[in-house]
Amino acid sequence: MSGIAKSKDNKPEPIAYSEAALRNNAAVVEYCRTSMAALSGSTAGVLGLTGLYGFAFYVLAVVTLWIMFMIKTGPNWHKYYVSRQSLLTNGFFGALFTYVLFWTFIYGMVHVY
Repeated sequence: MSGIAKSKDNKPEPIAYSEAALRNNAAVVEYCRTSMAALSGSTAGVLGLTGLYGFAFYVLAVVTLWIMFMIKTGPNWHKYYVSRQSLLTNGFFGALFTYVLFWTFIYGMVHVY
């Protein structure tokens, strides 16, 4: 994976990314996303959110995590990730399944039984 940067004489220079570092960053993001899904699903269950409010809470949690990643990396996000959009959208539905699992389980434990 490479991008284009400008040198001192305005000629494009290729940017090389370390595949191992990108893979490691993706694994860390996936771990954070899964943990966030479990925690926010549990929170939604305890709060008793149902229907679209529960799914809106998930979207809010995903966007909050993305903003936290952007704050952590600062203006040099391109050193760690190829694209900000892929950081937001990759793994969205995979984490959604984890979220729904915890959401329904905790909701059932707190509000049904």
